[in-house]
Amino acid sequence: MRYAHTNLVAEDWERLARFYQEIFDCEPVPPARDIDGDWLARGTGVPEARLRGMHLRLPGHGPDGPTLEIFQYERALPRARDPAANRLGYGHLAFAVDDVDAVVTRVLAAGGARLGETVSAGVEGAGRVTFTYVTDPEGNIIELQRWG
Repeated sequence: MRYAHTNLVAEDWERLARFYQEIFDCEPVPPARDIDGDWLARGTGVPEARLRGMHLRLPGHGPDGPTLEIFQYERALPRARDPAANRLGYGHLAFAVDDVDAVVTRVLAAGGARLGETVSAGVEGAGRVTFTYVTDPEGNIIELQRWG
């Protein structure tokens, strides 16, 4: 058994894919998808499902590592709530970076937003971490962290 991918449902899959490629060095895994059919509707539980998007290889794990799957449904439900770090369910993606503040600057310039401030703290038994939470341009939460 191995971890395969995490899915983000996007308002604009191409814009979001560019963001993750430019900011986090994710690499496209062709082909781009344009999928519909009864099998998709039955498997997802979404009547008349049609989606477009692509997989992006996450950095640091080699050519067979996990991907970020960014899909845009033809008929998507609206975002239910504003992003919050303590909301039940999936919380955030996390990227280990060399310079947290430099990546924050890049995220903001690319249309993302800041959720928290950059802080450093010792974590018992794990070392020292510098981290913050930001969002991508569609409001998905991302943790930026540096251990050392």
